[in-house]
Amino acid sequence: MNKFFLRVPLQEKILFAKHLAIMIKAGMSILDGLEMLKKQARSKSMLKILDQLVSDVSNGQFLSTSLEQFRNVFGDFTINVIRVGETSGILYENLNYLSEELSKKQALRRKVIGSLIYPIVIIVATFGIAGFLTVYIFPKILPVFKSLNVKLPFATELLIAISGFLIQYGTFVLLGIIAFIVFMWLILKIKTVRFLLARLIISLPLVGKISRNYNVASFCRTLGLLLKSDIKVVEAVSITADTINNLIYKKELKHISANITKGEEISKNLKEKPNLFPLMLSQMIAIGENTGNLDETLLYLSDFYEKEIEELTKNLSTVLEPALMVLMGIIVGFIAVSIITPIYEVTQGLKK
Repeated sequence: MNKFFLRVPLQEKILFAKHLAIMIKAGMSILDGLEMLKKQARSKSMLKILDQLVSDVSNGQFLSTSLEQFRNVFGDFTINVIRVGETSGILYENLNYLSEELSKKQALRRKVIGSLIYPIVIIVATFGIAGFLTVYIFPKILPVFKSLNVKLPFATELLIAISGFLIQYGTFVLLGIIAFIVFMWLILKIKTVRFLLARLIISLPLVGKISRNYNVASFCRTLGLLLKSDIKVVEAVSITADTINNLIYKKELKHISANITKGEEISKNLKEKPNLFPLMLSQMIAIGENTGNLDETLLYLSDFYEKEIEELTKNLSTVLEPALMVLMGIIVGFIAVSIITPIYEVTQGLKK
């Protein structure tokens, strides 16, 4: 398996750092710890990585040096935290802290994704029920309507037209949806498209604020941990830029990193981009820079913005859930009214 194509879930990276920290704390050597982890490996990718790590460390390489060949799996952030731990004799502390921070990152990601799952389920269920009623149930009732010899309501006529279209062209519609999904998946691989999409998301009312806080929290947590590990500010900001997935924030952080080499402060640069970095963030970071307590300030800010995300995702769910339930009611209600109205009109006519 080519090293470039190796993929390891975040949970397995967390366990790698956590278990290795525990083993080192218990007095085991790094090599013995890696051997033990190799026996516990869950995936083929992790087993291949641990095989190589065991081989390299047994030949005298530093763990961080060996991890560099798997940069696409672990990233600069993890490698640098481990390197500092090895060179400064605090590998256990750094591995333990790394596992905690990765766990927080995973929890934050799950909260954001979790807040979107319910609305997606409602949307899929709504269109699934509507499609089932229109394609499978309604055609069985249609002969009854045709035998009534009465003028059908507009809603029923529209439903007949939709049902006929889906029955005749349903396969093409489904293929079109699949083709659209594949097209979007491919086009999102283009860097310019991802950049424009990130800009669009940030400009949205509530979703944009969630996106901003998520990226700010990631920036604070990553930079805070790197500084706590005694990595120089310029290098720490550069590594943080590489770990951020959002292309807008990545670009800005690379620009900030270049400015810091000229002697500028982080807070000054953040203050110039209030649409990306809240004013409170730049003010708190300025205080941290002045007091020499920047790492602790950043870690405090990451916790603060993560709590903000929790509140915002709750607000998003509060807004979306009723709106989606109304949408579901309108669609299913339209189908029900289209079926019931002609039958009701005929029964009323018979009574007369």
